[in-house]
Amino acid sequence: MKPDVLVAYPLRPRQMAELERLYSLHRLDLAAPEDREAVLAKAGPVCTAMVVNGHVTVDRAFLDQLPNLRLAACSSAGFDQMDLPEMTRRGIRLTNTSDALVDDVADMALTLMLAARRRLIEADAYVRSGEWGRQGMFPLTTSAKGKRAGIVGLGNIGKAIARRCEVLGMEIGYSGRSQKAGVDHAYFADPVALADWADVLLIATPGGAGTEGLISAAVIDALGPEGTLINISRGTVVDEAALIAALQAGRIASAGLDVYLDEPNPDPVLTALPNVVVYPHHASGTEETRDAMAQLTLDNLAAFFAGKPVLTPVN
Repeated sequence: MKPDVLVAYPLRPRQMAELERLYSLHRLDLAAPEDREAVLAKAGPVCTAMVVNGHVTVDRAFLDQLPNLRLAACSSAGFDQMDLPEMTRRGIRLTNTSDALVDDVADMALTLMLAARRRLIEADAYVRSGEWGRQGMFPLTTSAKGKRAGIVGLGNIGKAIARRCEVLGMEIGYSGRSQKAGVDHAYFADPVALADWADVLLIATPGGAGTEGLISAAVIDALGPEGTLINISRGTVVDEAALIAALQAGRIASAGLDVYLDEPNPDPVLTALPNVVVYPHHASGTEETRDAMAQLTLDNLAAFFAGKPVLTPVN
């Protein structure tokens, strides 16, 4: 008999087909709002595992309906909407797919940085509008080589960003909860001090309550009028109102953002600013990476049902 698995969020088509082949699925993701309780009532007594991602709210009320749950296999890096302490208390393991998306997210951080520093979007419009021919050469921008990249959160993604910045000839500094053993980059215990040192501040820390508002008005102002802020973590990490005010007043030069406080409807004041490069929370959004994330979710399920250690545990 196939093991029962609750699907709160679907995987990619190929991995979804494999999921259907291996398990008896309870498709909460396909249920109409009025049918969700019925799906959970049927799944609760039999499902020991579920497939989710960071868009699914997993709180106490949700968990109460799944008394036999022992694994939540999350097909995203983030799990901000999940009550991890409560899951841990109940003996529910959480896995995520951070390992599968490191390179594409780090690439996007560099893309946003270079686009913001070299004013790519403005220059593109300058050519398309005919202003180049009418007004002459576009204003000079600033190079990456020789600049200081300050990385907030030197986890796997932060380290991948650091490697890319080093290739560009940048000096690397970082901040975090503690200094990393074996890392030669300059360490700053305070994000304000890091921002004051840096030309570019790249945010790669996890989201959640522990980092909410970490990039405060003081941090943003410390970056200075030539500075650039890049965020590929979570919108909650940055004081967005302070960021908008600093960009409007020229207290920092530019920003490159993949994440926002309100998604998918970011503040129109922010997105209208000419010195901001925006991307739709899609840093990991390549065919290859999304397939790898879905496969890692499947592999965690397979390990769980085989009685082996899960591959990418969070708790």
